[in-house]
Amino acid sequence: MNKNSCKNRAAGSTPRINMIGAYLKELFGEKVVKLSLDGGFTCPNRDGSKGTGGCIFCSADGSGDFASDIPGQMKLLSDKWPRAKYILYFQAHTNTYAPAGELRAKFGSALSYPFEGGAPVGIAIATRPDCLADDVLDYLSELNEQTFLWVELGLQTARDDTAALINRCYPRAVYEDAVAKLTARGIPVVTHLIFGLPGESKEDMLDSVRYAAQPLREPFPGNRYLPASKHIFGLKFHLLNIIKGSRMENLYPGYVPFDSIESYIELVTDALRIVPPDITMHRLTADAARSLLIAPEWSYRKRTILNGIEARMRALDAFQGDMYE
Repeated sequence: MNKNSCKNRAAGSTPRINMIGAYLKELFGEKVVKLSLDGGFTCPNRDGSKGTGGCIFCSADGSGDFASDIPGQMKLLSDKWPRAKYILYFQAHTNTYAPAGELRAKFGSALSYPFEGGAPVGIAIATRPDCLADDVLDYLSELNEQTFLWVELGLQTARDDTAALINRCYPRAVYEDAVAKLTARGIPVVTHLIFGLPGESKEDMLDSVRYAAQPLREPFPGNRYLPASKHIFGLKFHLLNIIKGSRMENLYPGYVPFDSIESYIELVTDALRIVPPDITMHRLTADAARSLLIAPEWSYRKRTILNGIEARMRALDAFQGDMYE
């Protein structure tokens, strides 16, 4: 798509951003809510097999600060969305870092949980691209036939030098191979990026977006839920939060990822404009408990950030992908 191809869309007739919430509502006919779950996994970057201490931005809960079990999540969400359908989101730590038999037991048990409103419509699994052994891929292929599935890969940055700095413990090529293996099996991929990592300029961050949004080696063949595509299924933009108890607190005292909420809104808007419009957007900022947040001090103002992004898109008459080339 060239930079002018979206300009003829009438204001209000087409959403400016292809957000996953609206996408899932259209797909399943009702509001779909993610239940953020902790499956009791660890991470190869914590147990010594790849590294120790985890990535330097991670909290003690391995990016699962809001995750719990199914009853706990249901208690949180059922009053707010009593008629919603659910996707089970295994979020904390690395959720394919176990033998396939253990994954089968944990994911199968969660999918068979006796929900009052019926079975969950799908499952989302957050993991590392270096934790996809052949037997795990085989099981994920089975799961992909049974329910709506996506696999979320924590890339964070396309720069290998930044990856070394944040202790990611795998090179970019491993991510590329994981995407190719998953999409060849018809398994949708959602890629997670972090904005504001130390040493990265705005252009570096936009280059990571371009990298993650580039055409796949081989097109995604589609499955019973999703059409064929030449791109990954989704992207997540995560504002870097400096969290109490993370290694960043000690390694980068006083570090602030963005100097203002406006600068972050500007970056996200520019990033959205270079994302192909068929890619679903799963996150535009970050959540952090205020009791743990060090910086940016305005990060907890999630609604303000999202409203600011929408307002800037409207002011520019911009749409996701209108600058994609």
